[in-house]
Amino acid sequence: MKNILLILLSLYCLAGMAQTQEPLKAGMAAPDFSYQDVNGKVVNLKDLRGKYVYIDIWATWCTPCRGELPFLQKLKQKMSGKNIVFVCISCDKDVEAWKKMVKEYELTGIQLNTGGDKNFMKAFGVRGIPRFILLDPDGKIIHAEMTRPSQEETLESLMELEGI
Repeated sequence: MKNILLILLSLYCLAGMAQTQEPLKAGMAAPDFSYQDVNGKVVNLKDLRGKYVYIDIWATWCTPCRGELPFLQKLKQKMSGKNIVFVCISCDKDVEAWKKMVKEYELTGIQLNTGGDKNFMKAFGVRGIPRFILLDPDGKIIHAEMTRPSQEETLESLMELEGI
């Protein structure tokens, strides 16, 4: 009897471990976040409602992330005056290195740091960076894995958005 209980308990635990959260996909509401910018101001995703949100998840130590920065800056310039905000979320543990890079590279848009919180990244199943995400003005996901700023189709896709 004891062995049967142990087996049943083991199977129950394995079944629980096998259950995974449904991956976020187009049409679903994006999870909210509250992260600080370089000046310590807290920015929430909900604060950005009413505009499209192009999110870049990156880090200062990530070479491909750094490679996308000039393209992202150009994309921001081309989309200036449109109904879109660009949010760069750094997952750097070294917050000072991140602040230094934001200032040295004169990075524009909304620059945030996770402060070690990984919930937003986990919700999107981020396993590698850079990662780009596009949300609609209601905070719903358009693309959970949006194209990179260096890809020509990114600007084309953004320009085709309704009400941009």
